[in-house]
Amino acid sequence: MVLGRSFEDMCAQMYYRGKMFGFVHLYNGQEAVSTGFIKLTKKEDSVVSTYRDHVHSLSKGVPAREVMSELFGKATGCCRGQGGSMHMFSKEYNVLGGFAFIGEGIPVATGAAFSSRYRREVLKQADCDHVTLAFFGDGTANNGQFFECLNMAALWKLPIVFVVENNLWAIGMSHLRATSDPEIWKKGPAFGMPGVHVDGMDVLKVREVAKEAIGRARRGEGPTLVECETYRFRGHSLADPDELRDPAEKAHYAARDPITALKKYILENNLATEQELKAIHKKIDELVEDAVEFADESPLPPRSQLLENVFADPKGFGIGPDGSYRCEDPKFTQGTAHV
Repeated sequence: MVLGRSFEDMCAQMYYRGKMFGFVHLYNGQEAVSTGFIKLTKKEDSVVSTYRDHVHSLSKGVPAREVMSELFGKATGCCRGQGGSMHMFSKEYNVLGGFAFIGEGIPVATGAAFSSRYRREVLKQADCDHVTLAFFGDGTANNGQFFECLNMAALWKLPIVFVVENNLWAIGMSHLRATSDPEIWKKGPAFGMPGVHVDGMDVLKVREVAKEAIGRARRGEGPTLVECETYRFRGHSLADPDELRDPAEKAHYAARDPITALKKYILENNLATEQELKAIHKKIDELVEDAVEFADESPLPPRSQLLENVFADPKGFGIGPDGSYRCEDPKFTQGTAHV
């Protein structure tokens, strides 16, 4: 959780210094959800995120250097600088993408869960017990893809956990004003799967619920819908002045900071000393500083990369096996793009 918080705080600094471009959505305040769920997964398990995806990637094991480089648009990023803030992806760590449009990641996650069951039951890969976690927000829970995929997942008993990160605000719209029944977890039983509500500011409570939901999925008992009631400490994105939310509401949730709460629990139960916790913070600060240094010094992607990964052709549209452009006019790309 400390890594997620420190990393996002550094992102804010780098964004305002002009090192990052486009929209950048930070995860501050919601770390208990990412940590509570993803730290229970295996490397082979899949995670599908939203546009608020940096910390999900870090929790899954993607190195901070690769995530920061991606935010800087550098060739050493986890998507070679082509994804940016909202489109983190890692084949190695099974992060199947951050998705900029709300709800578009849910069908991808459902497909990943289907492939796990297909490999186990049709291809007879007996050891394939992989689970998929689909993260999305309260606003997404009113979208069509959500309902369609809940139905399919329940019908086919897919190994997936739908994790609603209900931070109470869909950009600038209060969840209470946008949803006829604000208790999202109730939509689970409507489709024949368990629905659970948990305090998303308490990592231990989240972990307890996650353990049961992931266990059910791994045992072949089907999907679970988990609503984690949490709160983001910053605006919707770094371009949001955050003037719509009541200051008293923000102060209430700031007082329930999941990192502060866990630290208090650890100290009260003698699980670690103050010095040991300070050492963790120091280690994380060094890790994040190293990630920024690495990203800053990394090269920009070559111009030829623009035409790669456009179509299924492994070399990319218009690029021949020898690396040269295959089109009628060999100068066809010259002067059209400058990175």
